[in-house]
Amino acid sequence: MAAGAAARKAAPVLEAPPQQEQLSHTKLSAEDTWNLQQERMYKMHRGHDSMHVEMILIFLCVLVIAQIVLVQWRQRHGRSYNLVTLLQMWVVPLYFTIKLYWWRFLSMWGMFSVITSYILFRATRKPLSGRTPRLVYKWFLLIYKLSYAFGVVGYLAIMFTMCGFNLFFKIKARDSMDFGIVSLFYGLYYGVMGRDFAEICSDYMASTIGFYSVSGLPTRSLSDNICAVCGQKIIVELDEEGLIENTYQLSCNHVFHEFCIRGWCIVGKKQTCPYCKEKVDLKRMISNPWERTHFLYGQILDWLRYLVAWQPVVIGIVQGINYSLGLE
Repeated sequence: MAAGAAARKAAPVLEAPPQQEQLSHTKLSAEDTWNLQQERMYKMHRGHDSMHVEMILIFLCVLVIAQIVLVQWRQRHGRSYNLVTLLQMWVVPLYFTIKLYWWRFLSMWGMFSVITSYILFRATRKPLSGRTPRLVYKWFLLIYKLSYAFGVVGYLAIMFTMCGFNLFFKIKARDSMDFGIVSLFYGLYYGVMGRDFAEICSDYMASTIGFYSVSGLPTRSLSDNICAVCGQKIIVELDEEGLIENTYQLSCNHVFHEFCIRGWCIVGKKQTCPYCKEKVDLKRMISNPWERTHFLYGQILDWLRYLVAWQPVVIGIVQGINYSLGLE
């Protein structure tokens, strides 16, 4: 018995390991859950300051080099740059949509892609149907107006939230801000996509009709009563009020259907006459600020293209470099 008691004394007492505080995520609000995740991430990366500085330097270097390469590519080979950028803008959101389960955006993207693919198919056929140019410009003008509406609504929703007006309607600030950001992104994204696809369709159709050539002289001579954009006869006289549309004359004295020349210049991003390439006075046909293709607006569109199309590529390259160097 004495030996047994001694053995019991000698045996180490095994204490239960300290249990970490268990938090029920079902009882936490969304804001508390986000704060908890941020705290865990901070603890995980504590003491890695030098590594973080190295990663930031790598990111900045890659960003600068990528910007130089993209600018040079755009200046030297603008056509291939625009096509690759447009393809990436079309495909990159699809990847993130499926990965993040954004089914609403996926459904809208799918409808836009199906209809735009059909329009692009019609615009690239030879011989070109006489009704195709109007169909093309009607579709892209509709996208243009919808994107304008979404952009304005999104901007107003963001301003509405920042001024605190959402409290009068008992709307949560997070919900109204999310609505504003999503609407603004939809407007800018589909606005850029529509204008880029319209530009491609405009080049194909005008080259097929023969009154326009990207480089060189047109293959057909233009009659006084023919629209160089769609190739159809102009019925409404200049001084006559049309039921659906009027006839529009440029400063070079060439006449067009008003709908065609507005689609050519505003939607298709062309700033010259479709026949003689004389500069078009856009101020005469612009009716709202969204249509003004001034320098600042072009910069905004280029920034959005870079953000959607090339920023994921830059981040992927940075992640690859960090992984190869063992940085986390």
